Amino acid sequence: MQNTLLITGGAGFIGSNFILEWFNKELESATTIVNVDALTYAGNLMNLLELAHHPLYRFEHADICEAEKMSALFEQYQPRAVVHFAAETHVDRSIVGPEAFLRTNVQGTFTLLQAAMKYWKALPAADRGLFRFLHVSTDEVYGSLGPEDPPFSETTPFQPNSPYSASKAASDHFVRSYYHTYGLPTLTTNCSNNYGPYHFPEKLIPLMIANALDEKPLPIYGDGKNVRDWLYVKDHCSAIRRVLAEGIVGETYNIGGCNELTNLQVVHTLCNILNTLAPRKRGSYEELITFVKDRPGHDRRYAINATKIERELGWKPAETFETGIRKTVQWYLDNRTWTDKVRNGSYRQWEALNYGQRA
Repeated sequence: MQNTLLITGGAGFIGSNFILEWFNKELESATTIVNVDALTYAGNLMNLLELAHHPLYRFEHADICEAEKMSALFEQYQPRAVVHFAAETHVDRSIVGPEAFLRTNVQGTFTLLQAAMKYWKALPAADRGLFRFLHVSTDEVYGSLGPEDPPFSETTPFQPNSPYSASKAASDHFVRSYYHTYGLPTLTTNCSNNYGPYHFPEKLIPLMIANALDEKPLPIYGDGKNVRDWLYVKDHCSAIRRVLAEGIVGETYNIGGCNELTNLQVVHTLCNILNTLAPRKRGSYEELITFVKDRPGHDRRYAINATKIERELGWKPAETFETGIRKTVQWYLDNRTWTDKVRNGSYRQWEALNYGQRA
């Protein structure tokens, strides 16, 4: 077994931030990172250009559903851990095309578990005790909360309400079963809504920033009062590193940002920051806010109880929403070329399909 991490979905939003942050940590610079990504629409190697010639970085263009390829990668790189980010993640896309979510999130996770278990069983006994399979999941598996309901804890029953969250719930159950049935040393994290650099612009925050700068409408579903807990992506990455290093095998850890806000509050915050950093020639960005037809099965509220990871592993977020969102807006202002390149023809077709029918 080598000092190597196998990262699935490392060209995506959270995965690429995790890899960049890992190499920014001096004490972890001796670890080889193998990034396994199928490069679907949301995978972007531009995120990792600064690592293209790094001696400890490897990229493997592969689909986690390909069993033979996954087994070959384990055999080739002999990793000490897997950090499994690869997933289809956008609820709206899961409503239009749920099959892709079943394939990647369920079949892909199963295939990866099978390859990991085969590799793990063949390791020497001492190495088997050190190996970890860390599965990155979402708070959406828990369903929707009412205004007065307590936040999700690790023991909250699963009640997924979209094809996306159902597929992630299924993958969580498979990971849990491989620990309890086969002894594979797994860890699971369930995070709240992430935001930050390299976020694909179909999601709320980057979409609002990009549309505002393009003088396009800022579409808000329903009444805009759906509540989410917002977690700065670099805080999420630090939490995953902590769980990977110190988490108890077989356990689940909820990771939250302690920032419950309605979608409308988030958009007004973005508009206020943009009004200061990149003011319009006429008027304010709030004038672009447009309410559109709500999406089916739209969960009303998510909230994370993250006391377990703080109590047991000593982690808590470093950023407040106020500090994290300002850094995020500034990043998008400084990196408009990145946004322009990822918003290509296929993305614009999706945007027209999804929001055109809600006008």
